[in-house]
Amino acid sequence: MIRTFFILTGLIFSALPALVAQDVPDTVPARIINGDTVAVVDLKAFMTFPPYGTPTRREAARWDRLVYNVKKVYPYAKLAGVKLVEYEKALDTIRSEKERKAYIKKAEKELEDKFGADIRDLTFSQGKILIKLIYRQTGNSSYEIVRELRGKFAAFVWQTLASIFGYDLKTGYDPVHDAQDQAIERIVLSIEEGTQ
Repeated sequence: MIRTFFILTGLIFSALPALVAQDVPDTVPARIINGDTVAVVDLKAFMTFPPYGTPTRREAARWDRLVYNVKKVYPYAKLAGVKLVEYEKALDTIRSEKERKAYIKKAEKELEDKFGADIRDLTFSQGKILIKLIYRQTGNSSYEIVRELRGKFAAFVWQTLASIFGYDLKTGYDPVHDAQDQAIERIVLSIEEGTQ
């Protein structure tokens, strides 16, 4: 019995330096509230959404497909927003119409070479979502962007061509009133938050 006591005491004292040697910051941000010291901790903001309820298998599969499609096209929409700002800044410095057209052609060629194959491989649903997300990122429909950069006739031609394949470049994005846009917005916010 005494032997066990000495063994346990020895183990405790041998582990004591390891327990005491933990890294503890010298100062912890704190505030004094009503005489009590309270630690101040900044937490990352997050969003919560109300649950949809118990989905059927078909609804769950539809949701999973929408999540997959939004994840696939969202990077292109973000890039479109960044590139549009970049091109508008550059075009503001160019005065000659000939130089503007040359710059736009060069930019189109660059984008076509880099992303053309990927964009052509998108499905019909992904293309529709991309049009909506471009509106979300830029605040303008794809039609308005083409009209601004290429002119009214080019916008008309692209709109006509898109409508032949079932697209509408004038499609907007309304996450307040449109159910599909609400679902897309929920997914995008989850992606931006890092939870999706």
